[in-house]
Amino acid sequence: MSAADRKLAANEGIKDRSDYLRGTIAEGLSDLSTGGISADDQQLLKFHGSYQQDDRDSRSARRKHKLEKAFSFMIRIRVPGGVSTPEQWIEVDRMATEYANDTIKLTTRQAYQLHGIIKSNLKRTIREINEAALDTIAACGDVNRNVMCNANPDVSALHAEILQVSKELSDHLTPATGAYHEIWLDGERVESSMQQEEPIYGKHYLPRKFKIAVAVPPNNDVDVYANDLSFIAIVGNNGLEGFNVAVGGGMGMTHGQEETYPRVADVIGFVAADRVVDVAEKIVLVQRDHGDRYERKHARLKYTVDDHGVDGFRELVEQRLGYRLEDERPYEFTENGDRYGWSENEDGTANYTFYVPGGRVCDTDEARWRSGFLAIARMLDGEFRLTGNQNLVVARISKEQRPAVKQLINEYGLDAHEHHTGLRLHSLACVALPTCGLALAEA
Repeated sequence: MSAADRKLAANEGIKDRSDYLRGTIAEGLSDLSTGGISADDQQLLKFHGSYQQDDRDSRSARRKHKLEKAFSFMIRIRVPGGVSTPEQWIEVDRMATEYANDTIKLTTRQAYQLHGIIKSNLKRTIREINEAALDTIAACGDVNRNVMCNANPDVSALHAEILQVSKELSDHLTPATGAYHEIWLDGERVESSMQQEEPIYGKHYLPRKFKIAVAVPPNNDVDVYANDLSFIAIVGNNGLEGFNVAVGGGMGMTHGQEETYPRVADVIGFVAADRVVDVAEKIVLVQRDHGDRYERKHARLKYTVDDHGVDGFRELVEQRLGYRLEDERPYEFTENGDRYGWSENEDGTANYTFYVPGGRVCDTDEARWRSGFLAIARMLDGEFRLTGNQNLVVARISKEQRPAVKQLINEYGLDAHEHHTGLRLHSLACVALPTCGLALAEA
């Protein structure tokens, strides 16, 4: 079949008609005759950080009584670099009670998820998330998603610098469309040209989702080889020198379809720290213009890299950069897990890494996770860092606050890592039944 005869993937048409991700989402939210939204708007809603779901356990009974599905919405909250404040944790906890299903879900991309939100509460919840200095835009959809960064409790001197790089990448690659503010924050539309509306993504955004991670050897808890684009920090005697650039990672595949496959990222060179954002943008532009928009199962960056070859892909990037990437610098990863319990920082503060089973923050017979973390947040001056393994690091605990944190750990039973096997501590889980359409079991 010639290129002229090929049919674009359905999502490409949805994006083309969406008026830069607006669609008819605002109208759908106002429609009180249904608990859901239209099929096209469901796809666009992902760019705004939300998925429509339904309770699969109740489908048969509701169908029998001629009722529509029990629709609800999941909201994913971006946390660039995985670092949030105790005050933000308190707000997410409050919204889990007021609008969601009394559970906070920690994801493997260092984000928060709230489940079970009904349509009439969706706009209110997203607005209050933004009032807490967080957001949901680009947490899902065919754009760059939450940028990951090592939790790094043991290299505190570098963490702030690496975290800032993660935030700069996230800010630069966030969609520029005004649709998010118009729909969720009651902003007024400002007429602009196509180029001004989305200077990086353009009208059709990317062919598929795009994931970035930043890691500091020897710890690879963000799994740089499984991301579309990763930056591996190279640290010398004088501090951060720059980053090795890795492209084309991704572990997804479709069962029974050999043309889909997992792929480990390739390192294509080194870039100075002040050029990281430029390199990231140009790699995104290459994927925007060369990624497969006909077959979504072949649309991730890993397939673009393989279609052009690693050397050919690097040449495409360097053509846009106007300069060549430097040769890869030596590095070594020796671990990818979380270090549970206490660790010390160079400035005299401390961290405590909690094992959170399946990333599900709720009170159980084993431990009162949610109540305990809330109690810590209410008295802490430090940070709440989400890890790529669905766990939580309470970081930068002062010497004065450390005894109180120890007391709360004991009171709420939050030292679960001391009682589980290595197999249990390395387990991960998705949200599972009854909401996930791909799940086969309970989490």
